[in-house]
Amino acid sequence: MISYRLSRIGNLLITRGAVHGPGGTKVVRLLVDTGSSFTILPIEVLEAIGWDPAAGKDHVRLITGNGIVIAPRVPVEWFHVLGRELKPFSVVAHTIPFSQSFDGLLAMDVLTRLQAQINVQQQIIEVS
Repeated sequence: MISYRLSRIGNLLITRGAVHGPGGTKVVRLLVDTGSSFTILPIEVLEAIGWDPAAGKDHVRLITGNGIVIAPRVPVEWFHVLGRELKPFSVVAHTIPFSQSFDGLLAMDVLTRLQAQINVQQQIIEVS
C-alpha cells in the first residue's frame, strides 16, 4: 500500500489529479467522495482539454441536492490521481455549483479500482 496525504477543508478531504485530452492537460482539485458513484469533472475543464461534453453519447443519472441531473460521460485520454494513471477512463461532465474548495469529485469508480483505504483522522488515503 502507498499512502498519500489529503488536504482538509473543514470536514472535506481534497486531493489533486490531472486529466488529459487532445487539447492538453489540466490539474484539478478533487473532493474524495465515497457517496458518489462516478468521478465528476467540470464541463469547463473538459472543454479546456479539447472535449465537447455535449457530444457525449453515454449519459448517467446523478442524484444531487437539486434533484436528478442527466450528465454525459466523457472518455478522456488519461486520468492521473493518487500516483496512478488510469486509461482508458471516462469521467462525468458536470460543474459542481458554489464550490471554491474543489473542482470535481473523486468517486467510488476510482476508489474501488485503486482499492483505496481512507483514514479520515490522519487525512491519509492508501492505494494498492
